[in-house]
Amino acid sequence: MLSQPSNKYQAFPQINLPDRQWPSRTITAPPRWLSTDLRDGNQSIIDPMDAVKKNRFFDLLIEIGVKEIEVGFPSAGATEFDFIQGLVRSGKVPLDVKLQVLTQSREDLIRTSFESVEGAHSAIVHLYNAVSPAWRNIVFRMSKDEVRNIAKTGAQIMRDEAAKRPDTDWHFQYSPETFSTAELDFSIAVCEEVMGVLQPTPEKPIILNLPATVEAATPNIYADQIEYFCRNLPNRESAVISLHTHNDRGTGVAAAELGIMAGADRVEGCLFGNGERTGNCCLVTVALNMYTQGIDPGLDFSDIDRVIETVEYCNDIPVHQRHPYGGELVFTAFSGSHQDAIKKGFAASETQNDALWRVPYLPIDPADLGRDYEAVIRVNSQSGKGGFAWVLEQDQGLKLPKKMQADFSRHVQHLADDLGRELDAHDIWGAFQNAYHVQTENKHFQLVDYEESRASDGTRIFAGTIAVKGEEQRVSGRGNGLISSVLSTIEESFGLDLQIRDYTEHALGSGRDARAAAYLECEGADGATIWGVGIDEDVATASVRAVLSAANSAVR
Repeated sequence: MLSQPSNKYQAFPQINLPDRQWPSRTITAPPRWLSTDLRDGNQSIIDPMDAVKKNRFFDLLIEIGVKEIEVGFPSAGATEFDFIQGLVRSGKVPLDVKLQVLTQSREDLIRTSFESVEGAHSAIVHLYNAVSPAWRNIVFRMSKDEVRNIAKTGAQIMRDEAAKRPDTDWHFQYSPETFSTAELDFSIAVCEEVMGVLQPTPEKPIILNLPATVEAATPNIYADQIEYFCRNLPNRESAVISLHTHNDRGTGVAAAELGIMAGADRVEGCLFGNGERTGNCCLVTVALNMYTQGIDPGLDFSDIDRVIETVEYCNDIPVHQRHPYGGELVFTAFSGSHQDAIKKGFAASETQNDALWRVPYLPIDPADLGRDYEAVIRVNSQSGKGGFAWVLEQDQGLKLPKKMQADFSRHVQHLADDLGRELDAHDIWGAFQNAYHVQTENKHFQLVDYEESRASDGTRIFAGTIAVKGEEQRVSGRGNGLISSVLSTIEESFGLDLQIRDYTEHALGSGRDARAAAYLECEGADGATIWGVGIDEDVATASVRAVLSAANSAVR
């Protein structure tokens, strides 16, 4: 890299718009959406989609609610033309959906484009030519008048071709390509020339698409460009202002959002932002950003994993695991502090009478996108006690006391360090069983059976059989309650002195088949804290097992 990049690159100039209005505006309604997946997205992949994939993608776009779909570049070749014409003839295009085709401003290409959608109920023909200085001076070596004449001539051909096919409801779209790096007044002049030919009205407006063909500035400058254009375009009420942002600087979504605030009516892009170079505007992100602000975007991503599956199959490009909303890991926390906050957020949402979504670190409820909560918190060596506690609760229904979470965390940490990988629910449950001798056979003390009775003085008597290293032994003890009588039995029969600090229990599940979990915090003879856990169909037996769990830990 250069030590003085200013010798080679220069800052993009500001737009002279001192009274700009867009910064104080808020998006309150969704724009019109146009998917360019079958055209812009298709052009950008190594192996373009065949008819099977294109049809599958088209069906997906219809299903999620896209009403305007750019289905191809019909003059590019027979594959494109045949797919588009086949789609028209198939009868599967809903009446409220408009097909759009793209064409350069050349008579033969425009004519081919009209032929490809001939017979459609409704169609948009999208005409474009580049207008910026770099393209005028370097690529085409044309004057401004010559560039303006290309656009005007193309518009005349569009008008005439549409008149030959009155059975289709024709709509016109014009793009001053490379708008983002062109002079604003010249872009307006070219669009005004096209409008003069096509004579749009408020009832039948033209679509003027203003592409950031190459994203060359910060999103606020693009918003300034859009607001300036909207303010100064003659007959603005007869035009739908459309955005087509690219992502060269990584802000294609932001540019589209600010462009809407600046007065645009429509957004073009691809699902998950596929497109040339770094891609273009991600419709999923823009739509779900609106959704998290309480706006119905008019697009349905309630089964986002199936959308991803189709997009990945058709494009043969994976959706990145950190892609907003759709990525495999975007709703997943490994960090201990994040896990703790999320866990508390879910707990609060269950107890508070508040319909608003307020879970920390999760801007959207994963369930709204068809995701479950099992993968929200995942455990590795970076995780804290809240992480594995969440996994145990989701997987086994166990709600560990807070102090017990701290005790178990050292077991989980050691296991994660030893394995050097993420721990799944099976790993964590296994570690829990081993740490607290839950439902395992290799125990020092194993409950075989027991009876509980009440003495004449009101004390409780525990009498039962406990296997000690596999050898069954009859034991008994007395106490104020069941747990104290078991503790007395353990002390009298085996010499273990355990004192109760705390006891909690809860149901596992609901209904007649619900089990119980009991947690016992004890203090050993040396003052150390010892935890016991018991799980059983019977709550009393669960507490007995919790005492024996603590006893097993004490003799380890």
